[in-house]
Amino acid sequence: MNVHRPAAERRDADAFFARISTDPLADAFSGRMGAHAHGGGMAVPPEEVAGLWHGLTAAPRTGPSVAYVHVPFCENRCLFCGFYQNPWRRELGAPYVDAVLAQLEAGARTAAQQGHPLRAVYLGGGTPTALAARDIARLVEGVHRHLPLAPDCEITLEGRIVSFGLEKARAAFDAGVNRISLGVQTFDDGVRRRMGRKSTRAETVRFLEGLMRLDRGAVVIDLIYGLPGQDRATFQEDVRLAAALGLDGLDLYSLKSIPGTPLMMAQDKGKLAVAAPGELGHFYADGAAEMDRAGWEAISTTHWRQGTRERSLYNFEVKAGAHCLAFGAGAGGNLQGHGFRIVPDLDTYRERAANGGAGLVAGLIRPSPLGPAHAAIKAGMERGRLVFAPVDRALASCGVGGGFEPLAAPLLAQWQRAGLLTGHSMSVALTLAGRFWQVAMTARLIAWTDLRLSEAENEAHRRVTA
Repeated sequence: MNVHRPAAERRDADAFFARISTDPLADAFSGRMGAHAHGGGMAVPPEEVAGLWHGLTAAPRTGPSVAYVHVPFCENRCLFCGFYQNPWRRELGAPYVDAVLAQLEAGARTAAQQGHPLRAVYLGGGTPTALAARDIARLVEGVHRHLPLAPDCEITLEGRIVSFGLEKARAAFDAGVNRISLGVQTFDDGVRRRMGRKSTRAETVRFLEGLMRLDRGAVVIDLIYGLPGQDRATFQEDVRLAAALGLDGLDLYSLKSIPGTPLMMAQDKGKLAVAAPGELGHFYADGAAEMDRAGWEAISTTHWRQGTRERSLYNFEVKAGAHCLAFGAGAGGNLQGHGFRIVPDLDTYRERAANGGAGLVAGLIRPSPLGPAHAAIKAGMERGRLVFAPVDRALASCGVGGGFEPLAAPLLAQWQRAGLLTGHSMSVALTLAGRFWQVAMTARLIAWTDLRLSEAENEAHRRVTA
């Protein structure tokens, strides 16, 4: 194992430590480190991609596995979205589904696609619900036909309320979807208008109530806090309404200001103002309190459920390092630890899918030497409790002995003093503030672990060569 990193990537301890204050929800971190953990993988040279991909797909796939199906069309661009690809036109739907079905069929001959049963399949985008009811059904039926699904496989259809409708929902459920995830973002009519949402609060509520009456699968929605024109009272009302609708799951996400998005450009021009960064933790605390009052169960740091129907399997398994087969233009996946992306250009994708799937992979990333340990850390932090034993086992599989706790102890102790976690010798649990800062903490904990191991390796090398 070699975890050496260039000196430019090293950071002193202060970059990892939290600020000690009376309000950790507001100011524990100042953004000195990126929001997402450094994966440590290296891009595969283009001339090596085809050969490596052939070897990966020819190898049997074992262990936790999921699949992602991408529908890269949107009826309009959400102001805050950094993933917009292609404008939706009705005539694009059926040919695109034909291409995805061709990719699924071609892949069915490979050992990777034939392997271990899939725990979850996620149809995301873009806006999959923009497809016609018949094309949604064809896509889901193709998933059932060409993928080795576990008997209890979670199959999610993501989308928006506009242009969905109960007819499409019935078609999706009839085809085998058992979970629907909708981006509501807010119920407030004023905030919705500012964000370009096309349905009203009343229309949104009416559709969700109709969807729940079908009683055919889990229904989950997203709410975002920090939106332009949204105050804490408005957000609390959003959460209370969501909790009262009888939904199965609810995600609460902080608004992210992404460069190049319409929202960021409007902010730069002074046309829209979002919540100050120091306020976002208190929005989160308000939402968590409303969920607690309503009796919902937190199953991750951002996701709550009511009852037992909602499992959120895909989201958790991906973050825990599961294999992820990927289908559709621009889809990203993970196979044997290698990250990959399907070609994003629609014409190129359709042509290559129709010709047996050769050349569909646009690029590959080799796995980090410590990839299993990174995944174990992410999995625990995502749940809000990091148990050390799985990380110890992951490190041992990477050839690292000595355990995780001695490596992480100085950082975890400082975070405990900062009010971000509580713990003992076998695990740590995130406090309310820690749950809000979980993504930033995970990035720091992974980078800290890599750095400490790199330093230990370099010191051992120095002693041998001295």
